[in-house]
Amino acid sequence: MIEVKNLVKRYGDKRAVNNISFKVEKGEILGFLGPNGAGKSTTMNMLTGYISSTSGQILINNTDILEDPKKAKANIGYLPEIPPLYVDMTVDGYLNFVYDLKKCKLPRKAHLKDVCDLCKISDVRKRLIKNLSKGYKQRVGLAQALINNPPVLILDEPTVGLDPNQIIEIRSLIKKLGKRHTVILSSHILPEIQAVCDRIIIINKGVVAADGTADEIASSITNEHKMTLRIEGPTHTASDKVLIADAIRALDGIKYVRADMEREKGIYDYDVETDGKTDVRRAINALCSEKGWNILMLQLSDLTLEDIFMKITTGEQFADSEDENSGKPKPRINLVFDNGDTNKADKAPDEADDSSQEADEDNGGEQ
Repeated sequence: MIEVKNLVKRYGDKRAVNNISFKVEKGEILGFLGPNGAGKSTTMNMLTGYISSTSGQILINNTDILEDPKKAKANIGYLPEIPPLYVDMTVDGYLNFVYDLKKCKLPRKAHLKDVCDLCKISDVRKRLIKNLSKGYKQRVGLAQALINNPPVLILDEPTVGLDPNQIIEIRSLIKKLGKRHTVILSSHILPEIQAVCDRIIIINKGVVAADGTADEIASSITNEHKMTLRIEGPTHTASDKVLIADAIRALDGIKYVRADMEREKGIYDYDVETDGKTDVRRAINALCSEKGWNILMLQLSDLTLEDIFMKITTGEQFADSEDENSGKPKPRINLVFDNGDTNKADKAPDEADDSSQEADEDNGGEQ
């Protein structure tokens, strides 16, 4: 439905978008993310035909947006971050204007009623847009994008200004629209992207830094397999902490155990890292059952979308630009993630300094 091939946009000597390519299939909801200045808005403006590319190709429903812009744009419904509203018009007058502007052939009265019902603006159709709340204005902006039932919807921050109930409603609406439309959703509210989207693209410094589901991206940027345990020891004393940590550490598949703070009398948290190949939960449960210890919590420490976004956009996950001589992308820089900080690795992984691990080993029985 949407295909982007080797897209480049230059502003003078600055390359805002640097040779990006991706596809979005019919019925897919794509989350499009990136920090400010990453090239995200530039890319979306090129997808909608608002600006032209320096080079590369954008196909909307197999139509090149530069060769036949009218036909390509007829397939797109676009809601920019600031909705394109004429505030001195009534909602009804504005939607009828958009209907005519798009040369819609659907039955006018029935189609506009369906759109208004879908966006829940039927009760304000006779009101002036300038007298509406920000939330209602956002809904009117979404309604104009839906007129003529375009197969592609591009939504930039669609829930800005909405209250929590309205946000939930819009999320549900976007999921429903994804069954019949191809949707590209841009938002800085990352839980919203995670809740709604089938797939995520993160763009940074003009290139695609990550593409896939949140789980796929997380597994590609970290080999951490961590969990947090909260266990009640038998004697309710600090000595239980060392005893329990040593017993868990002896299990197959355990790489690292660190006893954390005392939550309640005799109840401690334990940070556990596995080898990523062994599911140790049943072994831990059997151990605690045998020893008479009570597991009060077992929580997998998976990366959230916020964690993924920060790791990718604050690290040098990719080359800043092409190699001027070869025309090929520079190799990705080897990185080490240390306590949430991203640093260039000066050594190969097997030559990495073990001093941090030795420091942990001397810290209260932690290994």
